[in-house]
Amino acid sequence: MILTPEYIFRNVEAIRPEFLTRHGIKALVLDVDNTLTGDGSQVLDDSVKAWLQEMRAAGISLTIVSNNTAKRVRPFAERIGLDWVSMACKPLPLGLMAARRRLGVTKPQMAMVGDQIYADRMAAGLYGIPCLFLLPRTPHDKAGSVKFKRKFEPHWINRYFRKGGKLYE
Repeated sequence: MILTPEYIFRNVEAIRPEFLTRHGIKALVLDVDNTLTGDGSQVLDDSVKAWLQEMRAAGISLTIVSNNTAKRVRPFAERIGLDWVSMACKPLPLGLMAARRRLGVTKPQMAMVGDQIYADRMAAGLYGIPCLFLLPRTPHDKAGSVKFKRKFEPHWINRYFRKGGKLYE
């Protein structure tokens, strides 16, 4: 199902290079809010900084694809040295298409990493790539539309676990 996650990770730091290698993934498309940092935050935890360095050292290509504005995404992405796509229109796969071209990989070599079923997971499903779904970094969402959609996410998360899915920690 396009909304049921394929994998659920406690946080971005739980995604390991060995997991990516086993699944043939060479590039990650990263959401920002509640994925790499808290919603609306420009602060990157040291553990996420270390994770980014580990991914780079493992040869994993990284880019940001966010529904947020360039005003929000640009300073964050530039500070951590990543290319970015803002106003990505997720769940439409337009931002993922742009990111794949920039990364120079095939669809089977790329995965979306994000915390929202109705944006990140759905965009990945529509584009035909896996989503490494994350539990949100914080319980705080500023946007009313995200707060509203969060109410419907437990159904799909519970479905993942009922089908035998595990939480990667």
